[in-house]
Amino acid sequence: MRLQHDCIEYSASQIAINLSTHIVDMRVAPARRSCRAARDQRPVIALPARRPPSRPPGNRIAWRPTVATPGRGGYERAEAGDSHLGGGINMSRFVIEPPPQASVAVAGNSGRFPVRRIICVGRNYAEHAREMGSDPDREPPFFFMKPADAVTDGGVIPYPPLTASLHYEVELVVAIGAPGDHVAPGDGLALAYGYGVGVDLTRRDLQNAAKSAGRPWEWGKAFDFSAPCGPLSPVSAGGRAAPDARLSLTVNGQLRQTGVISDMIWSVPEIIANVSGAMRLAPGDLIFTGTPAGVGPLSPGDVVAARIDGLPPLDFSIAPRA
Repeated sequence: MRLQHDCIEYSASQIAINLSTHIVDMRVAPARRSCRAARDQRPVIALPARRPPSRPPGNRIAWRPTVATPGRGGYERAEAGDSHLGGGINMSRFVIEPPPQASVAVAGNSGRFPVRRIICVGRNYAEHAREMGSDPDREPPFFFMKPADAVTDGGVIPYPPLTASLHYEVELVVAIGAPGDHVAPGDGLALAYGYGVGVDLTRRDLQNAAKSAGRPWEWGKAFDFSAPCGPLSPVSAGGRAAPDARLSLTVNGQLRQTGVISDMIWSVPEIIANVSGAMRLAPGDLIFTGTPAGVGPLSPGDVVAARIDGLPPLDFSIAPRA
């Protein structure tokens, strides 16, 4: 392998990268050849004349020189598991094929929004809290999680295993497009990339059993295809969640749920502030903000239509049990 820098080509005997200081340490012997003589298509390591990008405070990032053809090069972030010392650069990142990136459609855009994780708010509408046997004046809303790959565009959704009581819950979904932690409520909306309508599908019998036993809800909430979500409406394109916007859900054309966003116990900015106080929000996070009253069961063959005023629709059906 040859090494090219500032129009001099070297034959490298050893290249070591100091990951803690981002300094490239070269112990080389000059080959006394000009750049012009070295301009062929053999791979070289192209080193920039300046230091690699500085890292954010408190965030340890390692940078390595890129393997490139002549005329191209620079630094790229070194991923966990990369080997730089003793054995050269190991370009392999993972020991198994990584799973596909979960994502949501974006209205008016062929690109998709990558999903990092899904955060859900429980009991954020007073009437729903009461229908579930809780007192919204005494028990504040709380949070639970779904896996990122629970998200789906809709279509035909399989009836999940281990349940005889699959329920719908229509919700406003907030997509996070900027990082933040300990965000003040007044600054919460600045983190939003866009908004959509989603349905929190729930294995109600498993959830009720978990509640009775004082156990976490995840087995009733976090399963495959449990987070259908319509296309996001970006804030940059005028997407918003107006306080007077109406949520609704129909099953086979019959209205089952309806509510208004202003009925939330915690508003969207307050939800963002509360979540960011517990964990750092990052681009790709989705927040399901809670459901109004009227939740109920779904059966195989049911056709569901979820709507929020001003946002793209979500439609799906339930497949027969396996």
